[in-house]
Amino acid sequence: MSDATPVEYVREHREELVDLALDLIEIDTSNPPGDTREIVAAIERFLDPLPVEVERFAVDPAKPNLLVRVSGESDRTLLYNGHLDTVPFDADAWAYDPLGERVDDRIYGRGATDMKGAAASMLVAIRAFAAADAEPPVDLLVALVSDEEVGGDAGLPALLEAERLDADACVIGEPTCEAGRNSVTIADRGSIWLTLDAVGEGAHGSRPALGVNAIDRLYAAVETLRERFGTRELDIGADVEPIVEESVDYYGPSMGEDVARDLFRYPSINLGVLEGGDAINSVPRSARAEIDVRLTAGVPTPDVLSEIRSCVADCDGITIADVSWSVGTAEEADSPLVEAVASTAADVTGDRIFRRSATGGGDAKSLRNAGVPTVEFALGTDTVHAPDEYVPVDALVDNATVYARLPAAWATLTNGNSR
Repeated sequence: MSDATPVEYVREHREELVDLALDLIEIDTSNPPGDTREIVAAIERFLDPLPVEVERFAVDPAKPNLLVRVSGESDRTLLYNGHLDTVPFDADAWAYDPLGERVDDRIYGRGATDMKGAAASMLVAIRAFAAADAEPPVDLLVALVSDEEVGGDAGLPALLEAERLDADACVIGEPTCEAGRNSVTIADRGSIWLTLDAVGEGAHGSRPALGVNAIDRLYAAVETLRERFGTRELDIGADVEPIVEESVDYYGPSMGEDVARDLFRYPSINLGVLEGGDAINSVPRSARAEIDVRLTAGVPTPDVLSEIRSCVADCDGITIADVSWSVGTAEEADSPLVEAVASTAADVTGDRIFRRSATGGGDAKSLRNAGVPTVEFALGTDTVHAPDEYVPVDALVDNATVYARLPAAWATLTNGNSR
């Protein structure tokens, strides 16, 4: 055992953290296929000497999840969550080894910042408590999951369905920085994914007036949706207003303040897929479009979907073939969890920590909908999913420092340090 505190242990063992991050990156967990058996086994070996409870849980044998439990001084539980799979990579597009390479104070590799680096930081934070023989002020649960990058059911959804994530709060180690601005993500946006079918009347391409062009009908319907809904300002609740303003401040430097403001003040409507027609010289009889609509947290998605259905009903030859939707979720900007993460990260980095919304949604939404207050936080880079993805060593160390300090900060704010 060490005489150092958990935070001191993290700072003194930065090379151990670097080695662990490189060990995890070295194991290819590209999804698809998303096989995480080897990386889970490596983490189990890392944890084996520690006085922690380790459980492997899998509904797909090739995609196991790992649960690590550390007993604390209270009956409240803080959950750390991270995913072990990565998006695929094209090695020829990389100047560095996509399976891990350290160059000066940077670690390159697929998953370096999204998010094997943060997973390594979480594991070293856990090890720091054991090395310091320090019982955390709250119970800690670390869930390292599979199948996140493709939105599969073998990871977090399986754990939630099996009721294995009994926690009072959660921090997901997704990278939450962009162009030198650090943040904690405390909200996400609702979504409506529509598949529209269009029917028309076929004719020879030299006589288009004798037919009805299904693609023209479909595109006109999309434009009608944009005109009716894309220009209508959303009714944003007072509790979400501070998050919207922080989000505009955060995204403004990278996308422009007006664009950032419109992103959250209005629905975004993206035509992602448009298919139809058989030949250049034929009037298409059928066509299909897939449309992605996003709504700021707090906006009632079912109400908007009802209006969209009415709009589509007014468009000749157009039907909704398929639809899926979700409601945006948010934590209160001054909640104990948000305050604990933001204040701890600000103290560690010395920088402003924006309390902002994500532009999309992921596992945080699933956890919030399951009743677990959740935020995302990890220092990193904006090289997510890109060639030469990297993370600075200092970011890994600062992440581990935040994760080691967070249990005490959260316990103090929630009175979770007494039974």
